[in-house]
Amino acid sequence: MDNLALSPPPAILLALEPLRAISDYFASLAPLSEPLPSGDGHPVLVFPGLGVGGYATEGMRERLRELNYEVHDWEQGVNQWPETDFDSFLDLLGGQLRQIYDRNSRSVSLIGWSLGGVYARELAKKYPRLVRQAITLATPFADQPNSTHAGWLFTLLNGGVSPMDEALLRRLSIDPVVPCTSIYSPSDGIVGWAGCVGTESEHHQNIEVENVSHWGMVHNPDVLRVVARLLAEHRHGTLRTLLDTCVTKLF
Repeated sequence: MDNLALSPPPAILLALEPLRAISDYFASLAPLSEPLPSGDGHPVLVFPGLGVGGYATEGMRERLRELNYEVHDWEQGVNQWPETDFDSFLDLLGGQLRQIYDRNSRSVSLIGWSLGGVYARELAKKYPRLVRQAITLATPFADQPNSTHAGWLFTLLNGGVSPMDEALLRRLSIDPVVPCTSIYSPSDGIVGWAGCVGTESEHHQNIEVENVSHWGMVHNPDVLRVVARLLAEHRHGTLRTLLDTCVTKLF
């Protein structure tokens, strides 16, 4: 959003990030204070954050499976900016998305953590008919490269050159036409929370979670509670289910 200052998180939050992430992880091991809503079995595809692979999201994926979702890892190993053309990489990810959709004859919810949320949003733009909703966790889609503490790692993983030019940054800030939710924390120690906030609209909402670290986003019980609620909601509603059924019958 234009009226929010884009800057890296305070140094103290960056310094405390590892300890807070450990706290978020151990909090995920404790019994929940209240049950989470059960799912309807629709497929969910999860994208990991920068510099990590599917092992980092396994805990969240397992909990979503327990809630009766068919949950998939992105199956691309460690997440770094693609070595190939960005749109060619999206085509590759889109192939998996289409396979999941075709196998289930149901639209797919996309969950992306940090950089993974960029892929989730762009896939939702490219394949809106296949996507039920996109949920991002601490994804700075409205950010600038110098307003995160991950910029140096991003640049290092890409041969010392940042792949983010102004045209791409403008593209990433455009919301999909399917329901899209940005979950962010003001106490994120890696990315500035303002870069994770988009303009509220028919298709986009922002949800703040308090006292959650960047690395702990996929473990924190409060985040899991929000994700479970979003997946259980029928914000595409009966209309999307009806459209899926009609498309299946036609093809």
